[in-house]
Amino acid sequence: MSKIDRLEIRQLRLLQALLRERNVSRVASQIGLTQQAVSDQLRKIRDIFDDRLFVRKSNGLVPTPLAEQLGEKVEHILIDIERLITPATFNPALVTGYYSIAATDYAQQIILPELLSLLRTRAPGLRVTIRDLDVDGIQDQMANGMINLAIAFPDITPSSYPSIILFTEQHVCVAAATSPLHQKKVSMAELACYPQIAAYPSRPNFRGSLHTWFEAAGLSPNIVISAPCFSVVPGYLDTT
Repeated sequence: MSKIDRLEIRQLRLLQALLRERNVSRVASQIGLTQQAVSDQLRKIRDIFDDRLFVRKSNGLVPTPLAEQLGEKVEHILIDIERLITPATFNPALVTGYYSIAATDYAQQIILPELLSLLRTRAPGLRVTIRDLDVDGIQDQMANGMINLAIAFPDITPSSYPSIILFTEQHVCVAAATSPLHQKKVSMAELACYPQIAAYPSRPNFRGSLHTWFEAAGLSPNIVISAPCFSVVPGYLDTT
């Protein structure tokens, strides 16, 4: 076995402590070992470096010239090891490059204005691309790095990625001012029978979160228009 294979980090810490304290009993107390254990480790270190390292005097331990030389090197090694296992401090002001955010048009209107304002203030070197959310392709896009962050409803985001809930929304019935529903109270069962518009971003079909909401009450909504985004819905409502 080579000398480097016999050397342990705890032995370097012990050597560092002995150089600092010059006293076996104080070092033993500081690092939680018996004096005998400290002496045993010191014997191993002496064997590795083929040097006495410390000479016992009446006033404590006196380091040899080699021990003095090793002291500064050991300090640097232990600092580097500490840095190796210490997470780097994240400073957004130093971040550069590109970041891609995919979001529904709803999220782009409600969440992104404030988020982008914060990013411009705290990470001015970051360039941000906003993409419309592709529900069916989001898994692959995140896997290959095309998208770094997706903002959408939980039922259309990949469950395999870390996520947090930003806020909780609720469904609201919206109708044109000329609609017979205007200022009229209706039950969910009655509401389900009325023709409805549903916004299902990037998924042109007639089934989505609205169905889940109605089906929880044992109902099926009468969806007659499937819109690709939320922003167009008011105009469609007004003309139909």
